[in-house]
Amino acid sequence: MSAMKRTKRWIGAVAIAATLASGCSSTDSRELVTDAGEAATTGQSRTASIADDSEPIEITTTIPGGRVAAPERPAGAIVMGQANWSSGWVHPQIIHDLLEEMGYAVTTPSEREFAPDQAYQSMATGQIDFWANSWYPGHLSWWDGELQANAGQVRDHLTRPETPMVADGGLQGWLVSKAWAEANRVTTIDQINADESLWRQLDSDGNGKGEFYGCPEDWTCDDIMRSMSTFAQWDRLEQVKRDYDSMFDEFLTHVEAGEPAIIYTWAPTNYLARAKLGENTMWISVLDDSVVDDSNPLQIDLGPPGWDCQRCDGVIGFKGLDPSVCLHGPDGCQLGWNAASIEITANSAWLTKFPDIEALFEQISFSANELSQLLLLAEQAGGNDEAVRAVAAGWIDANRDEVDDWLRAATGAD
Repeated sequence: MSAMKRTKRWIGAVAIAATLASGCSSTDSRELVTDAGEAATTGQSRTASIADDSEPIEITTTIPGGRVAAPERPAGAIVMGQANWSSGWVHPQIIHDLLEEMGYAVTTPSEREFAPDQAYQSMATGQIDFWANSWYPGHLSWWDGELQANAGQVRDHLTRPETPMVADGGLQGWLVSKAWAEANRVTTIDQINADESLWRQLDSDGNGKGEFYGCPEDWTCDDIMRSMSTFAQWDRLEQVKRDYDSMFDEFLTHVEAGEPAIIYTWAPTNYLARAKLGENTMWISVLDDSVVDDSNPLQIDLGPPGWDCQRCDGVIGFKGLDPSVCLHGPDGCQLGWNAASIEITANSAWLTKFPDIEALFEQISFSANELSQLLLLAEQAGGNDEAVRAVAAGWIDANRDEVDDWLRAATGAD
């Protein structure tokens, strides 16, 4: 991307505020951050039928905000899904709007929200056509998984564009309460694990292990963190796995009280704005030697070899953050995770029918900072469906020249 286009995008993103001021209200029940936690806490789930040209299948799932995630497939429409985490909602809406500009009927992204396990199964079986919320290499365990009912492998039915939508822009790691870390001179998770006076402060149930907030069971990061903990021999720490939004709210309560707390998170996401990164929280490092390799320390098969590896291809984790937001340990700022690419994944049989859509998917690109800013704008505008739609429409308007370039490249128009 040229410097001119990058500058234009940043100016354009600020201009979206005008669209939000006139076009958004807070009447929609789907909150950008809180409803997913409420749905999981109250146990809201739905069973819905989705059909293609053959037989309908049943999917039972927990739905953020109590939504039905799999309504009946409308005839002739492109059916897209999106992630059940809030940082995955704005850019799918942008793609939705661009496909409508190309003349396609497209389902509303928020009608079908999935955790990765269900999303990959649904794409492979043709129940949805695509989503734009793949994180690779982390999602390779789902890409390489087995189809339900022993119907082959998921990857045999899926396609990834050659050009990632956000190349190496997805960061992952752990946040820690800044006040507590500074008061105890903490810089690494390894240090906490090795010092009883530190991990005891995280041991809320008295079982001899300090807790850190991790991932829900139906994501994939919980398994990667189990592998990391085994490899690094963090035997005095254990992962809490619940609904993510409820864990994050609990984490912030501890942070605001100056109490010890650690949580897994990622970027781009609006969670970092809520955590006041650099002010109330910091990324916490790990030692280089603790970054998991391809030895599969759990000795389980969750994907291709190296599904959990964070020191493959000559790269050891990620070390690109400065001391204003990251606690530097003996090996500097080491997040312990490789940078991930955020990508579109689609059903192969469907995509081959639409070369113009495949060409569009190859054109679409964002920076991680850009997505973070859009997510923050959506949250500030009320965090509901209308806010997401307004942010997407405002971004398209502010970046009309570049969007038109994408559409011309996709359609072959002069």
